Amino acid sequence: MSTSPFRREDGVLLADGVPLPAIAERWGTPAYVYCGDAIAARYRAFDAAFAAHPHRICYAVKANSNLAVLALLARLGAGFDIVSGGELERVLRAGGDPAGVVFSGVGKSRAEIERALEVGIGCFNVESAAELERIEDAARAAGRPAPISVRVNPDVDAATHPYISTGLKENKFGVATDAALDLYRHAAASPVLRVEGIDCHIGSQLVRVEPFVDALARVLALVDRLAEEGIRLAHVDVGGGLGVRYQEEAPPAPDVYARALLEGLRGRSETLVLEPGRWLVAEAGALLTRVEYEKPHEGRRFLVVDAAMNDLLRPALYQAWHEIVPVTEHPERVAGVADVVGPVCESADVLGRDRALDARAGELLAILGAGAYGFGMASNYNSRCRPPEILVQGGEARLVRRRETLEDQLALESPDGA
Repeated sequence: MSTSPFRREDGVLLADGVPLPAIAERWGTPAYVYCGDAIAARYRAFDAAFAAHPHRICYAVKANSNLAVLALLARLGAGFDIVSGGELERVLRAGGDPAGVVFSGVGKSRAEIERALEVGIGCFNVESAAELERIEDAARAAGRPAPISVRVNPDVDAATHPYISTGLKENKFGVATDAALDLYRHAAASPVLRVEGIDCHIGSQLVRVEPFVDALARVLALVDRLAEEGIRLAHVDVGGGLGVRYQEEAPPAPDVYARALLEGLRGRSETLVLEPGRWLVAEAGALLTRVEYEKPHEGRRFLVVDAAMNDLLRPALYQAWHEIVPVTEHPERVAGVADVVGPVCESADVLGRDRALDARAGELLAILGAGAYGFGMASNYNSRCRPPEILVQGGEARLVRRRETLEDQLALESPDGA
């Protein structure tokens, strides 16, 4: 079972005291629903776990980039980990401090770099020699120094899905240790580059602390080697990746994770930078959907719902498992096994296979653990409109992104060309 903050009262699933049927009646389905208090509680727990060492939490915006979610975290004091100019503008629009932003990603454009310099971000996480050259040239043209760290690929097996593993030498991310040394030497000698720290990120949805500890040890060895050359770093960024429980996983609690990392930093002065994303928001979100049809077919039972792979891509992309539950329980029924599928014209449009569900046509289901990499990966495939997002906090539900309309989609196109 999930450790979701969604709870039942008289058999009805609630989000922070608000019944999900009331949300469906007001805003329709499919719809993403987030529990803001749960996000805040998780941020505070994560922050408290690292209280014994100077640290900075930079929320990974890619996990859930809704402006209301970003504003909530900004008010709590979070920094932000971004991977695009669009994410930077979202952080700024949400009231985030650009000085608390770290800019990751392997393909930063010249325009993105220039904008990041203009607003004064905290640090660029550099992923190649070519990128460092581009940042240096942009900083020289702007007449302001560019703060940089180098993302090192520690070649650590994170033991996660290959699509979300990022720390092996065959992955596209980061640079090898020897290459990193050369980049740091160049940056330290440049009048327009300011060396700030070092960065690594080994993957997502990790459920053991050992890969984190191994990666940190390798990174710190490089920090000490740089110090011997007179290049001293102010921070060590260990990225994100701490997993959550979708099904049977048993990820470490933040205090266990913190103890493991802080042991490696014992006696050191470098600020620890962390980039949690999924851990803060995944279990705080659910995708609310309605059953359109029950369809028996060739010995199987399908529940065809109004949500689809374009709304929640993870099951089709990663074969990811999400708990799917009825919004209103019917204990008098005997649950049958069903596949929960969407209306998109793809065989991969399966949100859950072989689930014990008693739902009937017209009834609501909640797909749990959908607060991370849900809406952010949604698309208009099959010309479907993306769902609304609702934030529930303090017992009040607020629409924080309206449902997309077909007119929204078509407004960007012309049958005759420009």
